[in-house]
Amino acid sequence: MPVTSDLRTARWRKSSYSGNEQGDACVEVCDDFPGTVPVRDSKATTGPVLVMNATSWQPFIDGVKDGGL
Repeated sequence: MPVTSDLRTARWRKSSYSGNEQGDACVEVCDDFPGTVPVRDSKATTGPVLVMNATSWQPFIDGVKDGGL
């Protein structure tokens, strides 16, 4: 899935659950890429980035919230 901008300058945000029981075990996402959702490990910010199709992102989030993932 093509991402036309450089992810090194992207504005990342952490999960709202970051810092409670999960500690640093969370992900960061970037909202600046319409149609795609770049995701990275918050502990490895220079590591690989998973780029998901935006239509796949919501079912993933729903699965996490439901405890199915």
